[in-house]
Amino acid sequence: MDYGTFQGILTIIVMVTFVGIFYWAYSSRSKKKFDEAANLVFTDKELAEMSKDSGEQK
Repeated sequence: MDYGTFQGILTIIVMVTFVGIFYWAYSSRSKKKFDEAANLVFTDKELAEMSKDSGEQK
């Protein structure tokens, strides 16, 4: 096996990996999990504000 064949095989492996990650990221099954993860930042702020407000009321 020469260097050109090795490069060709490696290119195919990288392309298949890229297509797999692309499919996983944009599949409809993953959308719900990604939407929840995207909103975690806002949930943390809301919880912090709620706990801060409840602490002031006591």
